[in-house]
Amino acid sequence: MKKTAFLFPGQGSQATGMGKSFVEHSQTAAQMLEAASDALKLDMAHLLFEPNDLLEQTKYTQPAILLVSMMAYRLFAERVGEAPAFALGHSLGEFSALAAVGAIDWLEAVKLVHLRGDLMQKACEGIEAGMMVVLGVADEDVEAICQEARDEGKKVWPANYNADGQIVVAGIKGDLEAIQEPLKAAKARRVMLLNMSVASHCPLLESAVAPLTEALRKVLTDDFAAPVISNVTAKAYNTKAEALDLLGRQLVSPVLYKQSIAGNDDLVDRYIEFGHGGVLKGLNRRSTKKPTLVVSDYDSLSAVLEQVAGEG
Repeated sequence: MKKTAFLFPGQGSQATGMGKSFVEHSQTAAQMLEAASDALKLDMAHLLFEPNDLLEQTKYTQPAILLVSMMAYRLFAERVGEAPAFALGHSLGEFSALAAVGAIDWLEAVKLVHLRGDLMQKACEGIEAGMMVVLGVADEDVEAICQEARDEGKKVWPANYNADGQIVVAGIKGDLEAIQEPLKAAKARRVMLLNMSVASHCPLLESAVAPLTEALRKVLTDDFAAPVISNVTAKAYNTKAEALDLLGRQLVSPVLYKQSIAGNDDLVDRYIEFGHGGVLKGLNRRSTKKPTLVVSDYDSLSAVLEQVAGEG
């Protein structure tokens, strides 16, 4: 197989119906759905396939996304056994990446991110936390506007460096609203609050770091079939000790996604994204000239398998 990086999306990629075609066409996927339902004591078929109010709640969004990503990956891996050059996930997706390379059992990962989402929600209870996407403003200008706001006592931080001209800011909703005008003055093409009740990847989640790290300690291993790229450093790691440190820090540090692609692009010929929506393929268009294939449902799985078989 060509040198390939495996990619896994995070929150924002969810949608009702995701994963359904995998379950309809694959006994493996159906068994994974049942196992996740049993592990969480939750009807995952209802969560994924039927309209409901839970899918947008972080503690349910995270295991739902991870489960669908792992279905996509497992069905691909059943046919293509080669390890990737590296695995990379966006935020929550880093846990999917760890499961894909064998550093954590996939079902333990489902339970872990359910806990992670719950810890994140609890950390943000009562503080009106939120996130806001900013388009068309240079990173350094967003950083300067956030720093000036913090100097005035506001709580806003750059949270996701997604692509050139696309950055997500996290903090208190009222403070996010307060920096909209300075961002527009900096010629932002768009400034939009996201439908989220948590502020990911910023110091507001400090209370979640210790309990998440303790939970990680119980389930992580040193069995990395390939390195994982850290959201925190944009560099590779392949040990339990590194993962414990980096995944705790990931909660309160910005996601360096575009830096991760730029810094590791020379190692691969292509990318394959596993999970619903093709979000990372969209980001990659701004960061690399190399192709990104997407396994998001059974039809796309078949197409990617055919292309991989043809190209080697």
